[in-house]
Amino acid sequence: MAETGAKSTGDKGYLVVAKVISQQGSCAFGHKAGDEVVFDGETIRGRVCLHALYSFLPKVFAMRYGADFPWLKENKDISTHACPDAYNPVVFEIRRIREKGI
Repeated sequence: MAETGAKSTGDKGYLVVAKVISQQGSCAFGHKAGDEVVFDGETIRGRVCLHALYSFLPKVFAMRYGADFPWLKENKDISTHACPDAYNPVVFEIRRIREKGI
């Protein structure tokens, strides 16, 4: 799991981690299962393809500030997101970390 020792920027947002859970074909950026990107409101830690980042950033932002998506039935803190390359799909798990002090 990603480190959670991020300092707060005072915005009271949640830590969000995007983790590659599957990758098929040949990702031009080189993403592999297990890769993580951490969003703490002040920094983005980890390598991420700009095409994937731009496509899932609205979801990361929404989850960071408490959005609940009605289609997430089992766990409102975990969503998935596929990168826009349909021929070489990379699927990310977008996870909101609900911890005090973040």
